[in-house]
Amino acid sequence: MSAILLDTGPLVALLDASDSSHAFVQKQLGDLKGRVVTTAAIVTEAMFLLHDLRSGPDRLVRFLEDLQTEIAEVFDSRSLQVAASLMERYRDTPMDFADATLVMLAERLNCPDILTLDERGFRTFRYGRNRRFRLVLQD
Repeated sequence: MSAILLDTGPLVALLDASDSSHAFVQKQLGDLKGRVVTTAAIVTEAMFLLHDLRSGPDRLVRFLEDLQTEIAEVFDSRSLQVAASLMERYRDTPMDFADATLVMLAERLNCPDILTLDERGFRTFRYGRNRRFRLVLQD
C-alpha cells in the first residue's frame, strides 16, 4: 500500500481555523484516507506551532491517532548525518531539518506523494536518484 507523507503546514492549517490556508487544506483533503506517514520532527514542529491554540497539542495528537498516522523516528545518528547533508545541499532553497526528514522518509519508502504547503521547497527537493515529489494538495 502506497503512503502519503505529511508535512507540518497542512497539519497546522487543518487544526487552526485562523490559518490562512485552513479552508484550502480542508477542501483539498476532504476525508483523508490511506496510509499517512510523517516524522517525529514534523510532529515536534507542529506541536510548537499549535501550542498557543486552545487545546492545540491535544487536538494534534487526536488527529494523528484518528488518522492512524505512522511516525518515523529520525533522531538516530545516521538520520541526523543524512539530514545535515541534505540541509547543506539545499541551503539556498532553504531546507530545514523537518523538510530533510521528509526527504529521507520519501527515499526509505520510495514515496513521491506529499501533503505540504511548501511548494517552493518540495518542487525543488529530490529524493532517491533525482526523483520529484508529487504535491497532493496542488497537483
